[in-house]
This record gives sequence, C-alpha cells and structure tokens, in this order.
Amino acid sequence: MDKARSGREPVERAASVGRQPAEPVEVLVGVVGRAHGIRGEVAIDLRTDEPARRFAAGSILRGEDTTRTFRVVSSRLHGGRWLLAFAELSDRTAAEQARGIRLVTDVDPTERPANPEEYFDRQLVGLTVLAHDGADLGRVTGVLHHPGQDLLEVQGDQARHLIPFVSAIVPGVDLAAGTLRLANVPGLLGEDSDAESIVDS
Repeated sequence: MDKARSGREPVERAASVGRQPAEPVEVLVGVVGRAHGIRGEVAIDLRTDEPARRFAAGSILRGEDTTRTFRVVSSRLHGGRWLLAFAELSDRTAAEQARGIRLVTDVDPTERPANPEEYFDRQLVGLTVLAHDGADLGRVTGVLHHPGQDLLEVQGDQARHLIPFVSAIVPGVDLAAGTLRLANVPGLLGEDSDAESIVDS
C-alpha cells in the first residue's frame, strides 16, 4: 500500500514530540467484515500494511474499547482479501455477530516495518523537521497516503507544508533524536504553502 517510505497503520499516531513513547502502543490492525463459510472464518478490512505479521497464528487481538480478545487460529488470502479464523468464533453465527468489531493489538514502540526504508506513521508524527542547514521548520503533524507517494504534513510557525516523503527530499530520519532532515530542494517550501502547489512542485 505504501508507495514511498512510510508504513501505514492509521492509529499509530502516538509519537510524542522529539521522543518515542516507552509504553506499548495500541494499534488498529483491522475491522471484522463478512462471515465466510460456515466454520467461523471472517473477512478482515485491513488497517495495517503488515497483515502477515499482525495476523500470524497464535496472535492475540482485542476488540477496541473492550476486554474481548480474539486468538488467531489461521489466516489466509482468498480472492485478494484476508480471511481469519479465531478460536472464539466457532461457527457462522458467531462470525456474523462479530462483524464491525475493530481489532487492536499492542506493539513495541521501537518496532519498525519489515522494510528498513519504511516507518510507521506513529514514528513520524511529532518529529522536528530540519532544513538542510539545520533550521527548525516545524513538526510533522500527519502523514497523507496517496497513490503516487506519501506526503508529510508539516506545521511551522507561519505555514503548513506538504512534503513528499521520498529519499531524494527526506534523506535522513533520526528517530532517536526525534528529527528528520530535508534535502536542499529549491522551491520545496515556496511562498505558497497550499497543498496543491507543493504536491505539484
């Protein structure tokens, strides 16, 4: 799903400014969809870029805002969709009753995507953005996922900027220092901070 360098898990937006949280981070990984067959399998609407990791057999997921847990018995791709079997859903009736449940899990805040060139949204939000000369340009306030590339939302003192998250423009990310550094790209932060002008630049 990611076309640039960020790994997307939408609720992973818990990074505090300048440092990574020490406690586990609750991550939304999927939403229970339609029942499949008669043995309790359900389709999952993904909210993660790493379903093989999050839905590995034996994984324990929780219903968001509940104490209800779901142990993954098996997971497989079928017709382009992930189908999961949970120990707690033994038949179609139970599977249908679970539809709409938002599944979350706790992850280590230092965990990275399998691809070393990628980052989860939660690891980018809150980072200080530095110009090539070290000037403080603001903070990352969000990550926008578009078909062509991902964009970092950067809020400065005077303006908001959208920065394409590609290596040629963002050559350095230092999670330990809580910073990311931009390359010297003329016009990247031009007078007009409108999203369209920046995306097209």
